[in-house]
Amino acid sequence: MDNKFGKTSKLDITTGRVNGKTVLENCFFSAPLKIMDPFYLAGNIMQVMQMSASAGLMAGDVQEISIKAKEGSLLDFTSQSYEKIHKMEEGEASRKTDIVVEKSAFVNYNPLPVIPFGGSAFRSKTKVMLADESSEFIMRDIISCGRAAREERFQYRYYRSITDIYLGNQLIYRDNTNFIPDAMDMEGFGLFEGYTHLANMVICNFKLKDDFIQNARISLADRTGISGGITRLESGDILIKIFGNNAQSLERTCNSFIF
Repeated sequence: MDNKFGKTSKLDITTGRVNGKTVLENCFFSAPLKIMDPFYLAGNIMQVMQMSASAGLMAGDVQEISIKAKEGSLLDFTSQSYEKIHKMEEGEASRKTDIVVEKSAFVNYNPLPVIPFGGSAFRSKTKVMLADESSEFIMRDIISCGRAAREERFQYRYYRSITDIYLGNQLIYRDNTNFIPDAMDMEGFGLFEGYTHLANMVICNFKLKDDFIQNARISLADRTGISGGITRLESGDILIKIFGNNAQSLERTCNSFIF
């Protein structure tokens, strides 16, 4: 299905390092996507906030996002607001995201949570390329069951998302999310188990020791209203999954693991 804007909506940014400071070397976007003027967080990390002139994703919307952090640059990439995927009579919305993290660069990719409305359909593919073990990367995504406050739980048609992370040419992580509420017991065992929100967090190339995992497990167990786990991937990187009943608690919990 054609994009409702007549063409693919694109966002393409490249960060570099000049005189010890991270800067935007390149920035291109097309409607409805755009960014705010970057500003700086602690540690001289440049934050880029994605914005949209649209009320959310509609049927036929196609987006392509490209992020490249060149050697030594430090980037925090987030979004302005929760992402709403609106009801669709037919078709789907789709997004393709490519992230490149060069040597000694850092990217924290943390868009705000996603709300798939009843009747919506969404497909995404994210590919992350880490140059080597000096390329530090954190990715967080949170998906809700829908508009739970309106008793709209798992009424979307489907939500499909594939994330691949490569270290050099080696695939070190793949997440294949394929939620089809009409064909799955989304409230049942092995899926959301009565919770309304799911957070996934991947931490790559920080060489975190076992005490980080132990402390994280204690922290998760001590928090009320959530249920989560943490594991070490074969590559030595960290994966955290957390269930909860609101996005804010999951955001706070994920942020507590960023060091």
